[in-house]
Amino acid sequence: MPRPKVTRIKTDEDPLLEWLAWLMDDSIAIGPWSIGLDGLIGLIPGLGDMIGAAVSAVMIARAMQQGVGRSAILRMAINVGVDSLAGSIPFLGDIFDFAYKSNRRNLEIFRESMRGERQPVKDWAFVVAVGFLVIAFIALPILGLVYLAKLLGPYLPTF
Repeated sequence: MPRPKVTRIKTDEDPLLEWLAWLMDDSIAIGPWSIGLDGLIGLIPGLGDMIGAAVSAVMIARAMQQGVGRSAILRMAINVGVDSLAGSIPFLGDIFDFAYKSNRRNLEIFRESMRGERQPVKDWAFVVAVGFLVIAFIALPILGLVYLAKLLGPYLPTF
């Protein structure tokens, strides 16, 4: 006997995503502020930011299963990338880890996407802008070295 088709009802609430975002970004109240395990785990040298990124990847995979659009998924991945990259900087990255709430931001992206309030054009524009920034960060030092080599060319020894 064939199995009946199961249709999922799109809702902007996912208890697992809500709990993970709370746990990683807001679970520990300190006066008027709240921090989460992401900042504390980020203090572990070498592994901390990778563990935080792995938990965030679970959230992104769950959002993909729920049918969140590609542009929103890319935006979520960029949030995690910024959190992981900046968090890997000694000392300042640890402070950044406590302040930057990538999981909470990703939960909001998930909610807006599921409610149909998310505008993919804005997400794609953000992704393109980040792409240009990455290219600029790679190209500018290379162009600087080429310029420096041309400038110092007559003074460098030849072999």
